[in-house]
Amino acid sequence: MERVSAVPVPQPRARTADQAAGSAPAPDSAGGRRSLAAALLLGAAGATVVLLASGQVWAEGRAATGGGALPLTADGQDVTGAPAALAIVGLAALVAVFAVRGAGRRLVAVLLALSGLGAALSAWAGATDSTALDEEAARTTGDAAATIDALTHTAWPYVTAAGGLLILVAGLLALRFGSRWPTMSGRYERDGTPRPRKAPRTAPDPDRPEELWKALDRGEDPTG
Repeated sequence: MERVSAVPVPQPRARTADQAAGSAPAPDSAGGRRSLAAALLLGAAGATVVLLASGQVWAEGRAATGGGALPLTADGQDVTGAPAALAIVGLAALVAVFAVRGAGRRLVAVLLALSGLGAALSAWAGATDSTALDEEAARTTGDAAATIDALTHTAWPYVTAAGGLLILVAGLLALRFGSRWPTMSGRYERDGTPRPRKAPRTAPDPDRPEELWKALDRGEDPTG
């Protein structure tokens, strides 16, 4: 009777955790990229909306004069300059988020969120303000007691407030996911590792004319 020897059959090795992690992008990394893109889009769009809408007509009316009624208008900058100023602060904070890290990034993210909140609140408060038109009436007619008739407000203050809310959301995203975002200055920072020094140039060999010509091309004196 023949003897049968048992030969071990190789089994497929189980995938290691490192291999499994390398086969698919990490959820945190993907989430960080999405939140980064969303914050950039919302922050830039919100600041653009605020700057454009604050330059539009917010209020209209007529000032009574001796010869009739004088139509007057007031744009967002006349009513309040806070939204536009805070939008510029928000843009600066949005850029600064990528220049700092750690606690500094959180502080800048808070500044970004607060600038959006301030722009939204100031625009909302200016939606029913009539002070700018009253001042314009007094300046135009020369009568400090001049009043505005048929006062109406446009929708631009609310558009400005919506832009401020977009900046606010960008700041909240920076607070929540900013720790996963890259840093612009990271690649330029030195890690303390000594860099190799360049080897000193050797004098050209006078017996090799091509080295003399190369030295002349480099601006060196081959006879030195």
